[in-house]
Amino acid sequence: MKINKGEAARRRKSSGFTLIEIMVVIVILGILAGLIVPRIMGRPEEARRTKAALTLRSLDSALKLYRLDNGVYPTTEQGLEALIDKPDTGTVPRNWREGGYLDSIRVPRDPWGNEYVYIQPGEHGDYDLSSYGRDGEKGGEGDAEDINLWELE
Repeated sequence: MKINKGEAARRRKSSGFTLIEIMVVIVILGILAGLIVPRIMGRPEEARRTKAALTLRSLDSALKLYRLDNGVYPTTEQGLEALIDKPDTGTVPRNWREGGYLDSIRVPRDPWGNEYVYIQPGEHGDYDLSSYGRDGEKGGEGDAEDINLWELE
């Protein structure tokens, strides 16, 4: 099958995009970016707060396992480190689980790089467990608001 010269020229002209088609695509992408990017940009702080809440629940479970094994919760002095390394001060646990109660070699920090706050006995239960949020200080509002275990649903 032989293609004549006119048909070959027409095929070359129709292959590729015109400048107008490219401009339309760029405008559409610009509109989509203008609508979507502002919604996505507010999400990182929300994600950090969610991660902190999940970690608080995980630490809560580990503390409950510690109590089941040893009959008591770690003291404030022993802190959350008692979930990683067997305490040698205060009430030394009798049946401390070899390998600890967390799947890591150190106590996790909150998403802002601060230590979780553990107080035993607590004002809101057997112990209080919190993240002081973005500012790392007790109290705060908005993104700096504390995340407390006893307030989680």
